[in-house]
Amino acid sequence: MACASCSTKDGQPKGCKNNGTCGTDSCNKLTVFDWLANMSVPNGEKPFDFVEVRFKNGRKHYYKNTENLSLSIGDIVATQAQSGHDIGMVTLTGELVRVQMKRKKINEKPEEVLKIYRKASQKDIDIWSEARDREEPMKVRARQYAIDLKLQMKISDIEFQGDASKATFYYTAEERVDFRDLIKVFAREFRTRIEMKQVGFRQEASRLGGIGSCGRELCCSTWLTDFRSVSTSAARYQQLSLNPQKLAGQCGKLKCCLNYELDSYQDALKAFPKTDTKLYTEKGTAVCQKTDIFKGHMWYAYEGEWMNWHKITTDQAREIIELNKKKEKVASLEEYASELEEEVAVTFENVVGQDSLTRFDSPKGNKKRKNNKSRNRNNSNSSNNKPHNKQENNSKPKAKHKPRPRPKSQNKPKDAK
Repeated sequence: MACASCSTKDGQPKGCKNNGTCGTDSCNKLTVFDWLANMSVPNGEKPFDFVEVRFKNGRKHYYKNTENLSLSIGDIVATQAQSGHDIGMVTLTGELVRVQMKRKKINEKPEEVLKIYRKASQKDIDIWSEARDREEPMKVRARQYAIDLKLQMKISDIEFQGDASKATFYYTAEERVDFRDLIKVFAREFRTRIEMKQVGFRQEASRLGGIGSCGRELCCSTWLTDFRSVSTSAARYQQLSLNPQKLAGQCGKLKCCLNYELDSYQDALKAFPKTDTKLYTEKGTAVCQKTDIFKGHMWYAYEGEWMNWHKITTDQAREIIELNKKKEKVASLEEYASELEEEVAVTFENVVGQDSLTRFDSPKGNKKRKNNKSRNRNNSNSSNNKPHNKQENNSKPKAKHKPRPRPKSQNKPKDAK
């Protein structure tokens, strides 16, 4: 999703070059399309006085518009904070904010909800932008301080408050970390109030963003807000190889997209018999080796003949299982597998000679024949263009080619005539 200024021109993307502060909120993280923007409020109803405000890296909060300011998407506002004020961008207004707050279970009581002070002035924006410029060099120094103190933690991001009075350090750690000495070092070096906030590995990936193995932006940084637990059983249901390098995302955990199609696979597997059920035949006992969920086929192999697989359908497998429950056995699986054998016919035609390795090689004899044909055509055309007057023909006799002299051994004497 992108704004109008990010559209392509002459096949090349232009880009709005707003660096995460797009005025239409279409190039930012976790954007919401206001599909109620064109609908007017019914008569006698007041517009919803709560506004959604976005901060750095997709952090969003809801504030009450107590001053009745005329706010629209893209406005930069000064909001209430625990101490001082913060600077953010309005991303959503109107009745859709009520829906978002209800979905996230946020209370609308005035005691718990913060308010918007004013629209940000130029001075507020300058202080905010200067604080944002300090974040990256501070992060490099903060990581070095943590390494010097030998703390098992990773500082992933730093966010300044809008008035530059407080800096929040986001970090990840596998165990509990005692960072009291680290906070003292930060306060002495950076000369500001410090707040440490631990986030999970998935929250870290959603804040920083990135490109997934599919080539698209990470789901957690664009639209996914709830992180559901993902287990390896989701990969087993979908018959994926249990390779941790392929199943893990940038956060180091299992990919969230493994749950997207899990329900469809589970519904399709209800029509399949259990894979641990054995088929008893007169030839031997068969064990399931593989299943094809899309085509509804199953492959079985006899015990002791693991290299020979026999393909049958799910209905045939259920039929054999029902006979086994009645203590009856079928002759063999080959009888069922033979019904599924189909001859693969070649359906393509050699139109331009794709299957010929010598399609670009032309035989040598054809060139001579083509040259002779072209010469004959030229001679016939020249003879047709000549005049039919005999005198002109006699005045210009044709030039005869002289024969080549023979070798001396083959020349005969004159007396032999």
